[in-house]
Amino acid sequence: MNIINWKGIVESLLFAAGDEGLTLKQIALVLEVEELQAEEIIKELMEDYRKDDIRGITVIELAGTFQLATKKENSAYLKRLVVTPQASTLSQAALETLAIIAYKQPITRAEIEEIRGVKTERPIQTLMAKALIKEAGRADGSGRAYLYGTTKEFLDYFGLKKIEELPPLPEKIDDDYFQDEADLFFDKFQETMDS
Repeated sequence: MNIINWKGIVESLLFAAGDEGLTLKQIALVLEVEELQAEEIIKELMEDYRKDDIRGITVIELAGTFQLATKKENSAYLKRLVVTPQASTLSQAALETLAIIAYKQPITRAEIEEIRGVKTERPIQTLMAKALIKEAGRADGSGRAYLYGTTKEFLDYFGLKKIEELPPLPEKIDDDYFQDEADLFFDKFQETMDS
């Protein structure tokens, strides 16, 4: 007899759904069960988390969706994590990628790589992890590649109210001027990240 670990499956689904969470209807559809059974599974999972003092997460219901969340009892430690200064230096590759995205957004990874002449998967991952860029939709055409753009955090780092406040790119660029301007931009960015 094959026993299905419904609670484990729902836990995986909620983890994969992230902040968006899942409605009862979505959970029931994925599990291919009635909503009443899905509701019972969710309630059991919530109870398991409530009883288990060792676990740091729980299942909550917000606006008709269920999602994984941290337990309130650990909030003091979570606050420390947020306010603790972390190493925030960016590599030259990440800085170049960020500059390209800032000036050319929305832009695909392939377009960034065409400008830089090298792969940009890692720099994009770093910039996404630091919340300086985000997925800004999908490109038209085959493959529907992700488009990238800057975030509010990017604007905050540079003290900008809107992206249009970025300094204009020079119309005629000689290599020395471009290098001086790039160095100035990256130096300013690094100072901001280090402070």
